[in-house]
Amino acid sequence: MLNKIILIGRLTKDPELKYIPAGDPVVDFTLAVDRPFANKEGEREADFIPVVVWRKQAENCAKHLAKGSLVAVDGRLQVRSYEQDGQKRYATEVVAESVSFLEWRKASKEKKEDAAAK
Repeated sequence: MLNKIILIGRLTKDPELKYIPAGDPVVDFTLAVDRPFANKEGEREADFIPVVVWRKQAENCAKHLAKGSLVAVDGRLQVRSYEQDGQKRYATEVVAESVSFLEWRKASKEKKEDAAAK
């Protein structure tokens, strides 16, 4: 059996680092991935795919990525269920095994944050 996904796209917002009660770091973000064809109007559309990253890789993503960063994600598709307001709901997401930074954009964000802190 095989469950493998490879995506290249841009982050739709800055990743936010969180920690689960067990102490493991986790980051989730949405990746905008362009479709390989244009619609009837000749415009390219994109799919917005939720991605979850764990542990050290999550810390690296939070430190080095920002909205608009181009990344390649290698991972697996996961469908999980949960209950909300008495109804069963489903979430489909990509659990990243690796995230490759294809460009370094956060350096300018870090400089802005350093300047604001002074």
